[in-house]
Amino acid sequence: MTEESRTPASSSDSAATEANQALAKEAQLPLTGWQQEVSQGLEFGLEAAESIRDRSISTFSRGELPHFAGINTFLKAPYIEDVRKVGNYDVAIVGVPHDSGTTYRPGTRFGPQGIRRISALYTPYNFELGVDLREQITLCDVGDIFTIPANNEKSFDQISKGIAHIFSSGAFPIILGGDHSIGFPTVRGICRHLGDKKVGIIHFDRHVDTQETDLDERMHTCPWFHATNMANAPAKNLVQLGIGGWQVPRQGVKVCRERATNILTVTDIMEMGLDAAADFALEKALDGTDCVWISFDIDCIDAGFVPGTGWPEPGGLLPREALYLLKKIVQNAPICGLEVVEVSPPYDVSDMTALMATRVICDTMAHLVVSGQLPRSEKPAYIQAEANMNVDQRWS
Repeated sequence: MTEESRTPASSSDSAATEANQALAKEAQLPLTGWQQEVSQGLEFGLEAAESIRDRSISTFSRGELPHFAGINTFLKAPYIEDVRKVGNYDVAIVGVPHDSGTTYRPGTRFGPQGIRRISALYTPYNFELGVDLREQITLCDVGDIFTIPANNEKSFDQISKGIAHIFSSGAFPIILGGDHSIGFPTVRGICRHLGDKKVGIIHFDRHVDTQETDLDERMHTCPWFHATNMANAPAKNLVQLGIGGWQVPRQGVKVCRERATNILTVTDIMEMGLDAAADFALEKALDGTDCVWISFDIDCIDAGFVPGTGWPEPGGLLPREALYLLKKIVQNAPICGLEVVEVSPPYDVSDMTALMATRVICDTMAHLVVSGQLPRSEKPAYIQAEANMNVDQRWS
């Protein structure tokens, strides 16, 4: 060991560490949202019994605490029964409990429940980023879209209508899937309110999901064939990160080749480096587009970390790698929405997969705050009030 390596870090070096920066950031955060939540809890949930010394505690559980109690909305956010009021919030969480597009292991219809339940483990504050979602944005949970079991097309119509409503309101939509077949109707929903604007799609996955049909239907292997049929979502702006392994049907590969989509395997990402991979994704997705949609299939992460999914494939991204790519992309592009799909609680272990999905969602919201995209002072210019119901051709 050299003398230099034994020398303690100087005070200036110490101040530059992420941890010390985080300590400084926390001091700048307000407590208004927390105080309002406590006050409302006491009003709605009654003051605690006389023996309770902490008088911020209510008789009935309201708000974040205790984490093991209460109704499982995402992050204990308020449930908005009247969805017509969704535009009053910066972010809207919506569940899409649909797994009729699954071709092997069902169970993702329980994904929204699983994600919401384990999200209670989280607080709204992130140490490294110095973000407190409760203090810096308004978040609501609008519940689930009414999907139709065993009928993909009717479910797709419901999903597109629901997402179009949230998107056009100006609230940032975050979708809890559901299998990946919902990728088509979610994108169709936002395209209805893009007018002549265009959206790039950044797709985290181990599978290309670009077949026209699977088992004679539009299944979870097919969303991007149909999404990129729409003029608002050009195939040249589809970027797929993490593709590879033994579960990539050749029919889908042929479509990627013919439509000149953009694919990076895990090996590509590791060899070029995370920063270069994120730059590649941003360059391709933003080429001539006005906003970016993120579709995050949880199985892009190595199966050892996310067992609760229908088509686990070893060799995927590590959680740190996926989260870093997400950070670089969200902080450097106009993001118009996020979906997290293929969380299947019946196959999960200790809620690991649902927890990873929760982390992806919370990190995305935090990066939107850091990059100034949230809260919104007004609707982004790419959102058009008038709906175009003919953005795609009817398929049968």
